[in-house]
Amino acid sequence: MRINLLPHREQKRLARQRQFVTLVVSLAVLGAAIVALVHVILAARIDNQISRNALLKTEIAKLDEQIKEIDKLRDQIAQVLARKAVVETLQSNRNEAVHLLDQLVRQLPDGIYLTSVKQLDKKVTIVGYAQSNARVSTLMRNIEGSPWLEKPALVEIKLVSVPAAPRTEPQRLNEFTLTFEIRRGPPASQSPPGAPASQAAKGGTT
Repeated sequence: MRINLLPHREQKRLARQRQFVTLVVSLAVLGAAIVALVHVILAARIDNQISRNALLKTEIAKLDEQIKEIDKLRDQIAQVLARKAVVETLQSNRNEAVHLLDQLVRQLPDGIYLTSVKQLDKKVTIVGYAQSNARVSTLMRNIEGSPWLEKPALVEIKLVSVPAAPRTEPQRLNEFTLTFEIRRGPPASQSPPGAPASQAAKGGTT
């Protein structure tokens, strides 16, 4: 019969302490490993995000440069279109002076002569003398019937004395101011400009 005289309780207590310390150390190592792993993962994600942000900044800078170039191109296109519109306007209106003078000659009835012709865009202002009010009315009707002229409007008419030849009495004439507009675009009629209206008007003057 054997009798164990060793302090088995103390040995068991020491064994449990060693197991506890081993468990604590293992948990600490596991926790440190987990923390290190999380730190590595987060650092990798942060680096990846920083790289993406840098790439986005680079691409945004490129897009800003492209937008500036597009704005410059738009400005250049607008300038070209404006110049084109001016050229087209000049081309379409380059014969206005010819038509204006031609129509003034054609539509001017006998007994009227002009002293001033001024044009501002489409509006034309003429000043002259007429032997009677009826001749001014005839001129306005002729302008209304013209394929190149339109919207006649009498601004003023008054009776004035105009010096005639030396040693003769001054003439009593009607000084008038008349405005009308040049019709832009195709003429209202394809017939010879102002011929019918001019002939009819001259035939009916008094």
